[in-house]
Amino acid sequence: MRREAYAAARTVSPKLHAYFARHRDDALRRGQEDLAPLPDAASIEAVIDAAFWASLRREEGYITRISLAFLPPHAASLPMLFERPLGLAPEALTRVAPAVERPGIHLGVWRDQDDLCVWGATRAIPILCFVLEVAAPGLLVVKHHSGQESRKFVNVAVLEGDQIKLVEERPSEKQEPTPLLKSLLRLEPPTSGAQSSITLVQLAVSMRAHGRGGLMIVVPAGTDAWRESILHPVAYSVAPPFSALACEQDRPPVPSRDAAASAIETIGGLTAVDGALVLNHRYELLGFGAKIVRRHGWPPIEQVMVTEPVEGAVPAVVHPEEIGGTRHLAAAQFVQDQRDAVALVASQDGRFTVFEWSPGEAMVHAHRVEALLL
Repeated sequence: MRREAYAAARTVSPKLHAYFARHRDDALRRGQEDLAPLPDAASIEAVIDAAFWASLRREEGYITRISLAFLPPHAASLPMLFERPLGLAPEALTRVAPAVERPGIHLGVWRDQDDLCVWGATRAIPILCFVLEVAAPGLLVVKHHSGQESRKFVNVAVLEGDQIKLVEERPSEKQEPTPLLKSLLRLEPPTSGAQSSITLVQLAVSMRAHGRGGLMIVVPAGTDAWRESILHPVAYSVAPPFSALACEQDRPPVPSRDAAASAIETIGGLTAVDGALVLNHRYELLGFGAKIVRRHGWPPIEQVMVTEPVEGAVPAVVHPEEIGGTRHLAAAQFVQDQRDAVALVASQDGRFTVFEWSPGEAMVHAHRVEALLL
């Protein structure tokens, strides 16, 4: 009995093929070598279709979570090969999912004569390899390796049921390309000047991962003005400041990678505690569990500009309560009162919002960026 086709797969596959073709041509012109093969639209559609239906199935009560990479075995580094390749079918993907659900493991998909099959698994994939991750039931993320070990994969599209979100490659004219947004969209080169934004992205991923929701504020170093927007005493004040992550910023990236990752996981986990976690611009931890209050003499926040870096999204000016609960309202108020600060809010449902002050709009700008962090 033939299953129903996932309509979104057919709709988005030509656009994804065009994306990978364009970026592959650009990479070749730059002299880039060892690129992944270009996926054709039909193969993209087939992979998405199989993964979508697999995401809705369960194996012994567990949700299917897998990552599929489109490449031949010889293009992978130290691949694990199945003696008998698996058919690219939801049933087969669901059965093998428990063995490959840990982060960094991809099931390899390639052509076997006229059909696509799963030939095995690998941890290392080439640049611009088409990757499809099953993040949750009905929630798929298309991404590829950026070629930079210190950075997260580049998200290309998010599919959730019948919704298709194609990530903008360049921010719109109405969306200010702040340093954080530049890093998320990969508009910044991997220089030392971009490292702080990269770290903030990694912290965002970490605080989103625990699933409890959280609030992080990043304040200027060398000033206590931010304390005017905090109820004292802070529940878990840190003295002297915890500087494990701050120290890593000054070390070479390769030797300190594991230590930096450990510090990021430690700090990200603290955001699960009710209240705000406070970092300064040097990434020194000042405290957590802080309660945000309106700065004396400053008005309550009434509106924020909301944008999302996906194609077709329209900026909107709304009251902060329209985009979330008390964390969002507190974050927006804090940034209005402390305009050199940044606030990051993770919701329990997976949404992620970055609040920054926009001088051009003279209001708080809320970037909805969960499509970039999945």
